Amino acid sequence: MSAEAADREAATSSRPCTPPQTSWFEFLLEEALLEQHLQKPSPDPPPVQLIVQFLEQASKPSVNEQNQVQPPPDNKRNRILKLLALKVAAHLKWDLDVLEKSLSVPVLNMLLNELLCISKVPPGTKHVDVDLSSLPPTTAMAILLYNRWAIRTIVQSSFPVKQAKPGPPQLNVMNQMQQEKELTENILKVLKEQAADSILVLEGALKLNKDLYVHTIRTLDLLAMEPGMVNGETESSTAGLKISAEEIQCQVCYDLGAIYFQQGATNAAVHENAKEKFFKTKELIAKNGSSSLHFTIDEERLAGYCQACGVLTSSSDDASQQATPYSQIHSCMKSGNYQDLVKIFLEDNLTLSLPVQFRQSVLRELFQKAQQGNDPLDEVCFKVCVCNTVCDVLQGRTIDIQFCQLFLKPSKEKIDFLLEVCSRSINLENTTEALKRKMASFLKNLCLGLEDLQLVFMISSHELFIKLLKDDERKLLIDQMRKRSPRINLCTKPVTSFYDIPASASVNIGQLEHQLILSVDPWRIRQILIELHGMTSERQFWTVSNKWEVPNVYANVILGIKDNLTRDLVYILMAKGLHCCAIKDFVHAKQLFAACLELVTEFSPKLRQVMLNEMLLLDIYTHEAGAGVSGERPPSDLISRVRGYLEMRVPDIPLRQVIAEECVAFLLNWCENEYLTMQVPLPLVQTNPYVKLGQLLAATCKELPGPKESRRTAKDLWEVVVQICSVSNQHKRGNDGRVSLIKHRESTLGIMYRFHENTFFFFSLQEPLVLTTILSLFVKLHNVREDIVNDIAAEHISIWPSSIPNLQSVDFEAVAVTVKELVSYALTINANNHFWLIIQADIYFATNQYSAALHYYLQAGAVCSDFFNKMVPPDVYTDQVIKRMIKCCSLLNCHTQVAILCQFLREVDYKTAFKALQEQNSHDAMDSYYEYIWDVTILEYLTYLHHKRGETDKRQIAIKAIGQTELNASNPEEVLQLAAQRRKKKFLQAMAKLYF
Repeated sequence: MSAEAADREAATSSRPCTPPQTSWFEFLLEEALLEQHLQKPSPDPPPVQLIVQFLEQASKPSVNEQNQVQPPPDNKRNRILKLLALKVAAHLKWDLDVLEKSLSVPVLNMLLNELLCISKVPPGTKHVDVDLSSLPPTTAMAILLYNRWAIRTIVQSSFPVKQAKPGPPQLNVMNQMQQEKELTENILKVLKEQAADSILVLEGALKLNKDLYVHTIRTLDLLAMEPGMVNGETESSTAGLKISAEEIQCQVCYDLGAIYFQQGATNAAVHENAKEKFFKTKELIAKNGSSSLHFTIDEERLAGYCQACGVLTSSSDDASQQATPYSQIHSCMKSGNYQDLVKIFLEDNLTLSLPVQFRQSVLRELFQKAQQGNDPLDEVCFKVCVCNTVCDVLQGRTIDIQFCQLFLKPSKEKIDFLLEVCSRSINLENTTEALKRKMASFLKNLCLGLEDLQLVFMISSHELFIKLLKDDERKLLIDQMRKRSPRINLCTKPVTSFYDIPASASVNIGQLEHQLILSVDPWRIRQILIELHGMTSERQFWTVSNKWEVPNVYANVILGIKDNLTRDLVYILMAKGLHCCAIKDFVHAKQLFAACLELVTEFSPKLRQVMLNEMLLLDIYTHEAGAGVSGERPPSDLISRVRGYLEMRVPDIPLRQVIAEECVAFLLNWCENEYLTMQVPLPLVQTNPYVKLGQLLAATCKELPGPKESRRTAKDLWEVVVQICSVSNQHKRGNDGRVSLIKHRESTLGIMYRFHENTFFFFSLQEPLVLTTILSLFVKLHNVREDIVNDIAAEHISIWPSSIPNLQSVDFEAVAVTVKELVSYALTINANNHFWLIIQADIYFATNQYSAALHYYLQAGAVCSDFFNKMVPPDVYTDQVIKRMIKCCSLLNCHTQVAILCQFLREVDYKTAFKALQEQNSHDAMDSYYEYIWDVTILEYLTYLHHKRGETDKRQIAIKAIGQTELNASNPEEVLQLAAQRRKKKFLQAMAKLYF
């Protein structure tokens, strides 16, 4: 009969046949547990939640006759409930792993304290003062269990815990959770205070060289009997479940190792103790086998602890150091000894003991340190990357892109180190033929990728290269390399010379495509395409990246090229050049366009003209972003080329709308008004809508200083723009893929048959007068609407007509969007133009964004008055602007500011000022603003108002403001004006600080 069966039989036989003299509740609880879990042939472990239920019932407080809450009584009912909880734990063999997973810290603390109590451990006794060897086996085991749990709980509390997603809020549940959390924190606090004692108890347990016993259901029943019925069996060495001394040592060592490891975070020396305990645990498991352990140990976690301790601690044993390269690498990284780090990686290329993930993680950490400004680490990164790459080659993995990036600019030193790594990573005498071929292929492809013949000959003359490649292979490769001259200039090299480069079919297609996407070097792009076409003739490599975009007008011509290689090359060079131009990488864009121009010159005059046009646009962008920023005029030859493009009459040439736009904008930006108004050929004006618009803009700008009767061109420009804004219910997209801001319909004006497809032309203008002119035109067009409540002000707005014959034909919604976009663009050109700032403020005012409107009104005044240290010009702060500022402040409930601004008007608006001051719910600083009031009438009204309200303090502030001598009405006008100007300045500066 097994021990468990004996326990069941003894426990069952000891049950009374009739209910004892206790309550039926107590009897039924015991009956239910025993019948459910002990009488079955193979009883399942009792649910751990029974422990919670039993202990909760036993710990419920009682209420006396005076309705006072009392501690749980120590009656027979509660003792039976506690005994039942202990029996469930005994049935689980006191497995702390199971108990900790299912029971909270307070419940498990209560359970183990009951175990100590029933095991005859005197309450209040310090466990560290007890000699375990002199105690009964079950008592000693109870103390060990409690202190092991204490240590494990401390360690577990240091781990991050994933918070459970909260359900619907329930007050009683939340209160219960909060109480349990506070109770857990209190228990943890006590356990941490007693941690040193618990460690000493467990260290003392390691010195016990005897078996111990843990309570079973049978021994618990014996302890629960009346004192006279106990025969002393529980005090002997044979009672309970036997736990061998080696099992106890194994568990205690593991738990001590965990607490020592945790303490090592603040005390590195403690890691040595943790290492000793973990390795002792590992030895005991290896000796006895994990299956013999009564309590399970997570061997994966143990292995992780051992590895971490091996890294974090240094050993005097040379053999152990050699066996753990991780610790060496950790030490090198920590101390900055990167020379030894590279040596370790180099040596491991022969043994291949380090996992590839670990190698990559070390390299990533080095890259991060290098990016933080540690420049000397760049060389270390390269060396470690080379070691990893050679390791990848030998193991048949794809070469990492980091190696390709670091090897973009090879040097003699880099080649020397690479050859050293290759030589030391392969033992030619003992290695297999497969490894030799992998290394030979790598070196051969490396030669094919190098442009400098000197570096190629360094590799081809190396001893390793000579041994790996046969004579025929070496001669063929060297001949191929000699056919190329280093540093080939694409602008002078004949087109056919590119096809002399041999394709290397041994390179992975995916890797080459990746390099093709990354490269912006025309020569390298062509070399990669030749190699790819040498591998397969079925692919269209211009489709490799969906980011390569070429306008349809060009793509239709390029994709008609019959030769697949030439088609791919032209398309990719064009797409990459346009992309570089878009991101303002003009240097690479020029190289790509120059290579493309050289290529297409030989076979396509049409594409040649296309490339010349694109290079003209690139030169315009380059000048505008470079010398043009400082105001330097463009060279005369660039202006001549722009004129030549506009006057070009070559048939069947694909044209992009943006080039014509930029050319006309270029002439306007550099004030070539004479050419646009007087010298431009008449047929060009009649056929090119951009030239027509540019001519009208230039003529209007020339006439702006003149009399109003000479504004005929302004009317013509107005009519053209109104026609542009004629609407249909759809947007059109230009051939170059750009969508117009303004909707349109088919124009009846021949000169505008193309222009209405795109209004981005206006956003290329940079000359202030031209921008102001077109901006004022759109503002006037916006104000013409019948339903406009708040007009927008603009400079030169009076030159435009004041009405439109057919209002319904204009899309005013699109006009409003254009006005907003134009003024935002204009402010990027010059953020200190006060007229543009006023327009921006009026837009915000019209759209009820009063705080933003005040910001720009104040900014307009600040930029033209040296932050209000000078007087703001009256044409900036007109009465209309001041009134709008007053309305903004009023709607923002800043009523004191309203009263002060009423003084700024040519005629003080007392009615509005008095009405504002009557408001008591003001959101501004109120009386602190009184020092900015210079109008005595307003100050007198304030004095009366505060007296009427009984506001004595505020009345005194107003009286103090009136009493200033500079506000005396008898003062000369100059003194009064000076006092007013000084207060204006201080008030506007205070407002600016508030709204900026």
